[in-house]
Amino acid sequence: MSIYTAILFKVLSTACFAVMGACARWLGEVFPVGQVVFARSFFAIVPIAIFYAYRRQLRRAMVTKRPFGHMLRGLTGVTSMFFLFAALARLPIADVTAITFSTPLIIVTLAGLLLGERVRGYRWTAVILGFCGVLVILAPHLSIAELSGMSDMATLGAIFALLNAVFAAAAYIQIRRLTRSETTSSIVLYFSVIASLCGLATLPFGWVWPSLHQFGILFLMGFAGGIGQLFMTESYRYAQASLTAPFDYTSIIWAVILGYVAFGEVPGPSVWTGGVIVIGAGMFVIWRERRLALHRRSAVIPPVP
Repeated sequence: MSIYTAILFKVLSTACFAVMGACARWLGEVFPVGQVVFARSFFAIVPIAIFYAYRRQLRRAMVTKRPFGHMLRGLTGVTSMFFLFAALARLPIADVTAITFSTPLIIVTLAGLLLGERVRGYRWTAVILGFCGVLVILAPHLSIAELSGMSDMATLGAIFALLNAVFAAAAYIQIRRLTRSETTSSIVLYFSVIASLCGLATLPFGWVWPSLHQFGILFLMGFAGGIGQLFMTESYRYAQASLTAPFDYTSIIWAVILGYVAFGEVPGPSVWTGGVIVIGAGMFVIWRERRLALHRRSAVIPPVP
């Protein structure tokens, strides 16, 4: 059951991060990136502290054997966050989400190279199929005319989105390393503290005083990000990073829902077709993993004579 728990947690984390991203895009038009990063990280501590206080693990969260490991995870994670929010301030949320779908491909590669995980062919197949689904979704927007007409602002946004994907993959790999010796509570808490300090360091460069409504959006962004962080970290405790990587593609489902509810956007045929491919890739991973588990079980238990 741990595999299915990991998959469920990963899907829930993508939903929370989609809400966070929608808030960040709206806030990026008013607030500097550093202030948005601070709000995302600082207010994320609220659900994190409540959750671990309820589980009586808050004191354990402050204990660590690998402070430099947390520092590396924090720096890669906050760098990814800076690039993400900078991209959202320059590109539509759907475009940024689609570009960041390259993260699972990077995770699978890094998991094999850095973690020594055995990445089987079916996992590569699932990731590639999911990425093909993303290309189907993007097909209407990939014409040469649109690319040649892309503004400098949009080009910079696309570069930031790609850099976010690279650093996000590096952060996920570091999370996987930390789960070997560190508690989930310490991983989540230390990241929020480090990211908050990095965001706070931008205060001298000019922040904007928020209205009550804007403060509510800032708080919602951080709260959703904190919950998503909890789910994401837990998912890597129950399964290998390369196994859960394809389920990052479920973000497109939440992007469609948020786009319709918040902005009245109705997805075209390419979105529905690509979404089916993405979901199918995830289902393929579940089916294959279940068959392998049954095979391992039958190999351990001798047949009855």
